Amino acid sequence: MNQNLPTKAKSLFDGKINPSLKLSVIVPAKNESAFIIQTLDALRFQLNDLGVAINSDLYEILVLANNCSDDTFNICKAYQQNHPRFNLHIERILLNKESAHIGTARRLLMDAAYRRLTNVAGEKGIIVSTDADSEVAPDWIYHILKEISHGADVVGGRILPKDTPSISRRHHLRDVTYRFLKSQLESAIDPCESNPWPRHFQCYGPSLAVTCEMYEKAGRLPIIPYLEDEEFRKALKRVDAKIRHSPHVRIYTSGRLDGRVKFGFSVQLKHWSDMSLRSEEEKVESLETLIFKFEFKNNLRKIWNDGKSLINANQSLVQLSNWADINHTSLINLITTSIYFESLWEKVEQYLHEGLHHSIHYQSINLAINSLRMHFHQTRKITIKELNNNVLMDSEAMVG
Repeated sequence: MNQNLPTKAKSLFDGKINPSLKLSVIVPAKNESAFIIQTLDALRFQLNDLGVAINSDLYEILVLANNCSDDTFNICKAYQQNHPRFNLHIERILLNKESAHIGTARRLLMDAAYRRLTNVAGEKGIIVSTDADSEVAPDWIYHILKEISHGADVVGGRILPKDTPSISRRHHLRDVTYRFLKSQLESAIDPCESNPWPRHFQCYGPSLAVTCEMYEKAGRLPIIPYLEDEEFRKALKRVDAKIRHSPHVRIYTSGRLDGRVKFGFSVQLKHWSDMSLRSEEEKVESLETLIFKFEFKNNLRKIWNDGKSLINANQSLVQLSNWADINHTSLINLITTSIYFESLWEKVEQYLHEGLHHSIHYQSINLAINSLRMHFHQTRKITIKELNNNVLMDSEAMVG
């Protein structure tokens, strides 16, 4: 994959940097004249938990109008003139056909934010990605700063759609419910100190914060035409970044079907619409599969965290291999080729799925949700009220 950036990239956003800067919000914008004002308004009116405006010197906004054929750039320039105290920086660029995609635009912005932040805040500077068709919550920046101050390397925000098409709504709510229950099950079986419950399951481009240190460590955002945020999330996990899925960091995004990329939330909505028309049901991993995988991961994590040599840990690994019914030598090979735990687990999951392990089963999402609900009811790990409150949040967002 071509990782070369346009020559002009080095001169983007080279204006004055506030010495108090801690956080830089990047906004790729292509033909977003219908949304960009609301996006900027939401970023300008940022409050703390007491409803008091946060210090505007702490953050800035970088907007890159790329390959626009509408008035996005001019609208942003007018906004900048109308609000001179708002730390808004705007650039425009015309990318060639090969590199004219969201991966290039978001990478240009994140690299620019990295350069600016490291000049004043060092490796603890915070790069935050959002989209030009999204509106952040009034306390979005406050809670990102808070989560990072508590030790997170990465903060994924809760992304709530607006005006989701009714034909997609049923599938979307089921998807949210399943992922919410899956995250709760993982939290119960394989708890994570840096990402405790309550939490959610998202870490994508419309709301993703990362420290400069971790941005560099993970190899920076990949320059690919779509799913660049998902691949970056995987890269962050592979280096054991402390990722916090904070329920307090919220953003509301467009529910449009005419997306700007070949695959993204808009494409997912269209896929769900097509599934509704064909009366199809999504297939997901069963409760038994999830329990097996989370227990396997937790036991493997304990062995990894003990820090013993392979020779001393061999007995535990033999027991784990027997329990999981996998080849012991294969597990050792996966461990010896891994530097980070999450990188190891990614390989283990791939091994299980490619080997068609007998514990990996898929079923309709309705059956899986019912099984998960019954499991939590029996173990009293979650209340129906807690589940309904989370799903209701999505439902209310979808009807605008």
